[in-house]
Amino acid sequence: MVVSVPVVAEFGRRLAALGWVSDLLVAGSLATGDYIPGVSDLDLVALVDGPVDTGRQTALTRLHRHLDEGAGSGLDLGCVYVDAMRLSDIQVAHPTWTHGSLVQRILSGITRAELVRDGYAVFGRSPRGVLPPMSDDDVREAARAELTGYWAWAARRPWLWLDPVIADLGLTSMARGRHALSNGELLTKSRAVERADAPAWLVDQLRARRRGDKLTSPRLRTAMIAWRDARRTTARAQAGHP
Repeated sequence: MVVSVPVVAEFGRRLAALGWVSDLLVAGSLATGDYIPGVSDLDLVALVDGPVDTGRQTALTRLHRHLDEGAGSGLDLGCVYVDAMRLSDIQVAHPTWTHGSLVQRILSGITRAELVRDGYAVFGRSPRGVLPPMSDDDVREAARAELTGYWAWAARRPWLWLDPVIADLGLTSMARGRHALSNGELLTKSRAVERADAPAWLVDQLRARRRGDKLTSPRLRTAMIAWRDARRTTARAQAGHP
């Protein structure tokens, strides 16, 4: 299901006008049909006809800041800029605009799976025209990489979970990771809320926040629940369990 978000179309026009971006692809909740305005981020991937050097990074930073201050204000529009010649190398970090900054990140296996299975092009080629298929086993390995990578790192740092954003994201990410390992399928964030390993009262509150309600949960209790869930889930992933 393609959901129209005006700022994405505007962003596509501005990127195309640069002359060196060949494709703009949609991933994340916008691709899977789970996009909720004001709640979901906008996750995009751009293919570039060569390295994103300092001059190009300066142009992209200027473009994103203009959008973030205008048509994209509050929408958390992010984009990974991938040199098309290095698209097949899953270990390479690429310039990535996220939450107001340009950082270096890989194009993760989960994002690649979202693109191949549900993604579409704002302009340029279809994701399935530039990326290889992702089998169920490929999705399992992508999920295991995320659980044993960043999330295992976070699980060793209990203080991080006092951030309500990390706690919520962790609970849904653990549910998504478990489902992917077991079934080789991607699970949307909304469906993941229903499968969170948390008490009913906290699931109710996660569900409300996913709808966009301004509701807070007990900070310490939520942090402990989310952290323990992450420790269990990442330990099982590291041990090779589904």
